[in-house]
Amino acid sequence: MEGMLPKLPLASWIDSLVDWMTATFEGLFDGISNGVGSFVEGIVTGLGFVPSIILIILMSLLAWKVCNWRIGLFALLGLFLIDNLGYWEEMLETLSLVLTAVLISIVIGIPVGIWASQSERVRKVVIPILDLMQTMPAFVYLLPAIFFFSIGVVPGVIASVIFAMPPTIRLTILGIKQVPADLIEATEAFGSTTKQRLIKVQLPLAMPTIMAGINQSIMLALSMVVIASMVGAPGLGTEVYRAVTQIKTGVGFEAGLAIVVIAILLDRITQNIGKKKQGGTV
Repeated sequence: MEGMLPKLPLASWIDSLVDWMTATFEGLFDGISNGVGSFVEGIVTGLGFVPSIILIILMSLLAWKVCNWRIGLFALLGLFLIDNLGYWEEMLETLSLVLTAVLISIVIGIPVGIWASQSERVRKVVIPILDLMQTMPAFVYLLPAIFFFSIGVVPGVIASVIFAMPPTIRLTILGIKQVPADLIEATEAFGSTTKQRLIKVQLPLAMPTIMAGINQSIMLALSMVVIASMVGAPGLGTEVYRAVTQIKTGVGFEAGLAIVVIAILLDRITQNIGKKKQGGTV
């Protein structure tokens, strides 16, 4: 069978496409790289300007306010542990990478989700693309990211965005589509426009589901930090990757524990924000 049909030159086609895009859109990619890199660096600089003890207290108070005293205490002890182990700067770098990736995912994902929820044709195009984004191995995203944005934090952010965006889009579509039909009919009966119905009825009722999507995007972006370190993205992922390559089990455990602390905090805070929004819409 292999001799009967010639092999499709798919790899060379992809390489040619990447080369063409790199040459054609070089200015655009440079602009994105500079913008994303500056934004991440700005977050790190801003957070690093605040003494660690002050930031620990503020983040613990935020966790206590949004969640409960147990999560606040966990935040206090966990962040103190990260600082004590000497991973504070790396934690800030990881946090800035995750926040940047999630912010981009929200800015792009929610409008796309809203658009797809209002148009069956758009949804039929978007869903297969999301399936591809979620099933493609994360390592594959690093290859074009390196070609387009060189080495450093930017390809790590871009790969994280591609990997983390699908839940935001999917759950935005789901949340809006799950709004009860009788409410939609009532708004139409009162003569509301599509925009008014979307802003005043569908989005508020869909907000808990949208927040669940954002929560999942945060977790997926955080899961990319180790993979992103392979292309030069700084942070806790670099420490884990270095520990793996040098077989330093203790260092790898410390850095991994720091990632777990950040993951739990971000997960609990975003979950509780979603629950409070749900309580406010009932």
